[in-house]
Amino acid sequence: MTRAEIGGVEQVETPTTAGARRVGRRRLFVAVAIFGPALLILGLLAYGFTIEPKYIETPFIGKPAQPFTLTLFDGSTLRLEDLRGTVVFLNFWASWCPPCRAEARALEAAWRQYKDRGVVFVGLNIQDKEPDARAFVEEFGITYPTGIDIGARIAVDYGVWGLPEAFFIDRDGRITYKHVGALGVATVTAKLDEALRGIVSVSEGSGEYQSTR
Repeated sequence: MTRAEIGGVEQVETPTTAGARRVGRRRLFVAVAIFGPALLILGLLAYGFTIEPKYIETPFIGKPAQPFTLTLFDGSTLRLEDLRGTVVFLNFWASWCPPCRAEARALEAAWRQYKDRGVVFVGLNIQDKEPDARAFVEEFGITYPTGIDIGARIAVDYGVWGLPEAFFIDRDGRITYKHVGALGVATVTAKLDEALRGIVSVSEGSGEYQSTR
């Protein structure tokens, strides 16, 4: 037993109280060791969700495009690997997305301009109802291959966070440009020409978009 004076009052510490204090400290250290890293990760995630995704640099430009298989509205199957040797334009969209509607006719016009030049357009519908998606295709007269990305699995692989979101892929299967937001004919044709020449953009582009979060 030990004695100590704290604030003019004599405190008596017994072996029992000293042991309890040591046990308490050990428990605190264990809790910090176990939960500290998890709390740090949660804090970083919380901070990350406060940042606009468009300010986060994409890791995809210049990298190989993720392979996928898509069932098209006509019932056929499209595999990205089968398109190697052609330039591919991927466009993620939804019928409820105003910027998607704004760019729809421009994309169809660009497709008709480039479809005989070794370029394939692929539309991937996400977070939508099939009847609404089909009505969208009919309304805008879309003739390039289009289908539903069921469960948005392909969108997840491509890190899609806004609609519309487009990826340009060169003949070697490498992503040359990414654009989040509505596209105009001028940008589409310029980036298709670059992809045909194998030119990789130094950064991605953005415009008006609808968040998928």
